[in-house]
Amino acid sequence: MAPLISYHATVLGSPDPQTAARFYSNLLGWELGDDEQEWATVLNPGGGPKLSFQFEENYERPAWPEEQGKQQMMMHLDLLVEDLAKACAHATECGAVRSPHQPQDDVIVFFDPDGHPFCLFEN
Repeated sequence: MAPLISYHATVLGSPDPQTAARFYSNLLGWELGDDEQEWATVLNPGGGPKLSFQFEENYERPAWPEEQGKQQMMMHLDLLVEDLAKACAHATECGAVRSPHQPQDDVIVFFDPDGHPFCLFEN
């Protein structure tokens, strides 16, 4: 019996969905899908869930690590890589910013253009 509910996409708030989508398209090597001012999507080439970005007029960059009284991170993306050093260099070339706080030696935390944290790690 097929499930009644299936996972379709992850949606992140953004002050500029088109810029966010282009960043992740370059980072992941995924194609752009929807490309509107208030909604943009990158498409998983494997046909799996997509990654979408929704315009938020009052968007506040999350503080990470968390800081009392500041916008908290709601989620982050874990991205599996084959070569951590090469993936870190690629992320930086795409415009990601490496976090000054790195809680683990084998996981590297970066921020996308909107300040959403994402983690790169090897299997």
